[in-house]
Amino acid sequence: MFSKPTSNPPPPHSPAPAPQPPASAPAPAPQLDARPAPNRATPRGSSVIGAEMTLEGNISGGGEIQIDGVVKGDVRVEHVTVGDGGEVDGGIYAEAVEIRGKVSGSITAKQVRLYGACHVDGDVTHEQLAMETGAYFQGRSLRLQRPAQAAAPAAVAARVEPASPPREPASLNAKAASA
Repeated sequence: MFSKPTSNPPPPHSPAPAPQPPASAPAPAPQLDARPAPNRATPRGSSVIGAEMTLEGNISGGGEIQIDGVVKGDVRVEHVTVGDGGEVDGGIYAEAVEIRGKVSGSITAKQVRLYGACHVDGDVTHEQLAMETGAYFQGRSLRLQRPAQAAAPAAVAARVEPASPPREPASLNAKAASA
């Protein structure tokens, strides 16, 4: 099926001559594929709201956002960082949130980190909460409830058999019999 070439390979110490294309034919240009590679994940974008910016309205999307300016509205992004001079007047909903600046509104995320210089005025709903010394936090800290974990205790309770009716104390039975 397969056969070896009949020519002998060059000795190991001598360089092999490079094949030369014909002088009359131009070399073909390499073809580039504009489509992304199927096994490579498309990188998520990072966005920055600069210190001199004020944005009025809601923000939503994937990826990350660094807020160094002022946002008046809700922020719904996978990863939110409010910088030292950043300010959010609205709710933040994300997978991970890091606060160094000021937030006036609720925060809902799996992971929340409040740095020492931050000022948070609102409820924080979280799975993990970390606060550095000096962080200002006025509001409630609420544990994020997952639906799968909430259904588990109900399933366990359904499997437990009902207890037998309670017995009356012996002293009551004795009084009833003597009467």
